[in-house]
Amino acid sequence: MSEPSFPPLFSGQADPDPFNASCAKADKGCDAGLVVYDLGADRLRAAIVFAPDVTLGEAMVMLPLCGVGFQNALGALSPPETAVHLEWAGNIRINGAVCGALDIASDTTNADEVPNWLVVGLELRLWPESEETGGTPDQTALYAEGCADVDAVALLEAWVRHTLVGINAWTDTGVATLHKQWEGLAHGIGEPLTLGDKSGTFLGIDERFGILLRNEATSLMIPLTYLLKDV
Repeated sequence: MSEPSFPPLFSGQADPDPFNASCAKADKGCDAGLVVYDLGADRLRAAIVFAPDVTLGEAMVMLPLCGVGFQNALGALSPPETAVHLEWAGNIRINGAVCGALDIASDTTNADEVPNWLVVGLELRLWPESEETGGTPDQTALYAEGCADVDAVALLEAWVRHTLVGINAWTDTGVATLHKQWEGLAHGIGEPLTLGDKSGTFLGIDERFGILLRNEATSLMIPLTYLLKDV
């Protein structure tokens, strides 16, 4: 398997635990643009280190932005009938079933503070964990969905490239285009949803991609910072 190649200002490094390794390296002051990856036989795992110059509340947009970047990347490499949808909490669905997830972490949880670093991680199943897939119809793997010709290295490279395109567009024009793109890929709008001890009908997202829920008692807005992983 060849080593991945990334755009200028990005650098790659292999590690068996990309997400936690990226957070540790970011905490020690590594450069933004580091892509840590693990290209296993049955799954692709990677993480990108960012150094935001805006508050955490604004920088959390990197999670949906990386999700749209992944959809664009896979869309360019997979058969045209392959459907990719994104859950607000990070899960990635391919042809309706969960195939992977995005995670996010930072050195702060204060939405009004400018973080020193932000890490977005990607994990994607390439092959099913078992040949017996009938018992888990809501779970799938990339190569079980007609995408056996998609090379994991090429997909990783494309994810970084399309994410960079998204970052440049967000920097130039703001969140409006990204907001529209993400809502077009969102899974479960109009359906019941439970997040921890909160539940309601998923109505959509606000201008900072916070999720809007409505139940019999009240309407709720849960900010994206709710999804920050404790590392």
